[in-house]
Amino acid sequence: MTFSQRRLPHLYAIGQPVFLTWRLHDSLPAHRAFPAAALNSGRAFAAMDRLLDDARTGAFYLRQPALADMIVQAIQYNANVLGHYLCHAFVVMPNHVHLLATPAVALPKLTKSLKGITAKRANAMLALIGSPFWQEESYDHLVRHNGEFEKIASYIHENPVRAGLVREASDFRWSSAGWATRGSPADEASALHSQILDAPSSKNPLEPPFSTGPSLALSSMQSHAGSTLQST
Repeated sequence: MTFSQRRLPHLYAIGQPVFLTWRLHDSLPAHRAFPAAALNSGRAFAAMDRLLDDARTGAFYLRQPALADMIVQAIQYNANVLGHYLCHAFVVMPNHVHLLATPAVALPKLTKSLKGITAKRANAMLALIGSPFWQEESYDHLVRHNGEFEKIASYIHENPVRAGLVREASDFRWSSAGWATRGSPADEASALHSQILDAPSSKNPLEPPFSTGPSLALSSMQSHAGSTLQST
């Protein structure tokens, strides 16, 4: 198990599942305040996730099908071609991404690679070269046991349902619940490889998908003023 810290602490272990969440730059209002006692709890994360789902202002680039497709393809590519992790569940929401994965590389390398290539490609597609795309630091939670693993996977798949985007999780194209009907991961990864060479559910919407004890990295999802990842 490895401990690292940039703006916030991160705890991870290669070979142990981790729940990752990252959001678009400018996807939440500046200086959003939460009770200090709750900042590192599972419920604080759930409240933050609900804010992202309910947001009516801010960046929503991932509503664009071409961009959302590219993010999903990158998730598959980094898992199946680069071998950075085993992908268990994911969803690409309009302004954030959830991923449940078992890392095969150090977590900083995993997130830097995945967010870096997607930021670069997204900014190229949006003609925003050099602009911030993702909020730099990500939320991560080390999965403690099988029951928590299943709860997180369900939380991820049901996110589009909770947000009112679809009625059934399998209807949402940009998640592991819906993407399965679009072809094998190998096919999707191969398609992304060519592009690069060329240029389960919580009944309570605010119920956290994991235990509500202290979390080691609620990240700069809570800090609009944090550093951002830019394509270079």
